[in-house]
Amino acid sequence: MVDEKKVNQVVESRNGFELPLLLFAGFRSIIDALHRDLAEHGHPRARPAYGFALQAVGRDGAAISEIGRRLGVSKQAAGKTVEKLEALGYVERAPDPADGRRTLIRLTPHGEDLLTRSAEGFDRLRAEWARTLGEERLTALERDLRTMAPGGAFRLDAAGWFTG
Repeated sequence: MVDEKKVNQVVESRNGFELPLLLFAGFRSIIDALHRDLAEHGHPRARPAYGFALQAVGRDGAAISEIGRRLGVSKQAAGKTVEKLEALGYVERAPDPADGRRTLIRLTPHGEDLLTRSAEGFDRLRAEWARTLGEERLTALERDLRTMAPGGAFRLDAAGWFTG
């Protein structure tokens, strides 16, 4: 027979190490679900780090050195990531119209499609969380996380932080 009291003690545990693990598990569940959806819609080789890199490229394009700064990685690491994205058809190299000596990395239509589908997927996943938790609870959770996240919630250098 299951001891309900022990189960509730484990579920209600207040160990400090659990908070970051639970936050990461929530993040991971969203990212994994998003990437399953992306794979079904033309992006089977997309990886979570690619989303950060494509955001760093931006709608107007950027030089590899700028992509590296935005991601918090070396120019060489940014170059390797750009090579992967280029091989997958997400970005292309083009001369900078403002400086012919410089090369810009720009999103291709395939890269733009990945970002668009990602945004739509995140909206769908948020709606699922709202149905499960309730809109009020989810909004409160988002508000509380914004309060606790210093300097804003979104940083492009997150992928580099994990590996650096």
